[in-house]
Amino acid sequence: MVEFLNNKQGKVVNIREVAFATTVNILGNICFSEDFVGLEGDEKESRGLKRALYRLMKLGTTPNVADFYPIFEGLDPQGLKKKTSESMNEAFSVWEHVIKERRVKRESQKGSDLDERDFLDTMLRCGFSDLQINQLTVELFSGATHSTSSTIEWALAELIKNKDAMFTLQNELDKEIGSTTCIKESQVSQLPYLHACVKETLRLHPPAPLLHPEAILEGSKIMNYNVPKNSQLIINVWGMGRDPSLWEDPVSFKPQRFCDSNVDFKGQDFKFLPFGVGRRMCPAYPYAIKQIHLMLASLVRNFDWFLPNNMEDLSKLDMTENFGVILQRKKPLMVIPKGKC
Repeated sequence: MVEFLNNKQGKVVNIREVAFATTVNILGNICFSEDFVGLEGDEKESRGLKRALYRLMKLGTTPNVADFYPIFEGLDPQGLKKKTSESMNEAFSVWEHVIKERRVKRESQKGSDLDERDFLDTMLRCGFSDLQINQLTVELFSGATHSTSSTIEWALAELIKNKDAMFTLQNELDKEIGSTTCIKESQVSQLPYLHACVKETLRLHPPAPLLHPEAILEGSKIMNYNVPKNSQLIINVWGMGRDPSLWEDPVSFKPQRFCDSNVDFKGQDFKFLPFGVGRRMCPAYPYAIKQIHLMLASLVRNFDWFLPNNMEDLSKLDMTENFGVILQRKKPLMVIPKGKC
């Protein structure tokens, strides 16, 4: 990612596309030891995978009439099964050749000790079918790509708009990381202001504005409301993050509010739940946090960022939100990188 942006100095880049492609390729290497998309974001394969993953997330949260009236289950009145199958197949086509080649290779080396390089090797050793591998991999990719890239985009936009926060973070990175361009995972714990910036971004712009529905197993009373047994409760974490009774000056980007605070992502602080809470908490939260910190630190450590058309009035930077399954910016963040070295 850093090498790509070095070659784009002085040119306008779409941070959403860069972050999405980087996230896909990190997962691609974890699962299959391969990059799947280019950082330009305009290749046919990149567009197809991005479209398929977003459609799957959207379809997965669309109310299904057949869930309420089982008599319609075989009819698929909304076409959800058909659309889901089409999107799944579009995603499968990106890595199916890797699964096929790896199966052939393992079969030819049967009886000898095989090194497990990635998640695919482990799944093959455990006897997973192609369908099981495909479905599990789609779950991983759809849950960890758009949400992570959206958070990176929001964080960089907020830092560009808030110069004092950007300056403070750059100073911390210069002091703790030194002259190296490569930031290691072990160094992230030494960067408290970076953690504060990520937390503040997730407070203002949680990837999923509404958490998955929670089942009420027993009748309860919540804030003077009687909630019947077997109800579904939907938690608005976007609203919680902007509630003036919970946060001082809630609509302002102020990372310092987390500097002397024990509030964390882990679901123990009920005013801050970007990854949910309890058994239904996002299972990929440890992975996502590592990637967000490393990618954001790399972007800020290695480049200064400028808006196109010599825009100096940062108040004009459009921060409009596009509410959906993932809380993205309505307009992609288009910026110009300039290397520091």
